[in-house]
Amino acid sequence: MEPVASGSSRPDPTPSSPSTSAPPPSRYESQKRRDWNTFLQYLTNHKPPLTLTLCSGAHVLEFLKYLDQFGKTKVHVATCPFFGHPDPPSSCACPHKQAWGSLDALIGRLRAAYEENGGRSDANPFAARAVSIYLREVKESQAKARGVPYEKKKRKRKPTVRLDVDLTSGVVVKDRINGDSPAASATVLPLG
Repeated sequence: MEPVASGSSRPDPTPSSPSTSAPPPSRYESQKRRDWNTFLQYLTNHKPPLTLTLCSGAHVLEFLKYLDQFGKTKVHVATCPFFGHPDPPSSCACPHKQAWGSLDALIGRLRAAYEENGGRSDANPFAARAVSIYLREVKESQAKARGVPYEKKKRKRKPTVRLDVDLTSGVVVKDRINGDSPAASATVLPLG
């Protein structure tokens, strides 16, 4: 038994063995907690201060625009000579903003954190239509400003197989459907 400061001979209630400690949170979970705390701090500092229950999609948009001042992505304005150029030859006075991908990931983490912290999914301000529209507009404007469109990554499709069974002869013909000609890729298999 370890001595207790109060003079009692009870054992220390906190376990001292490292094997009982929880594993450290993942990088995603740590970032989600930091983002959540940052948003709550933003609500506290808001004029007038806001509570989470009064927060709406409009407040989320204010938060995203507030974050632009800390951005590192140069977004050329329409009057800039480098507007639409992916690799400008020199610097310009255009503002730095948060990159669309960063904002999109942030909203995803905050959306999850809201529900994990007791918020109802049907009242989630991070899932508001206005937030989705804003993110789409940021994505499109940043793509225009840098002259390189964002392209959705195409997923590779698995080959499709079709089986034709001739019950009179007992032959199975296996064709690949994904663009190959049936004659070139057909395989005849005996049935049974």
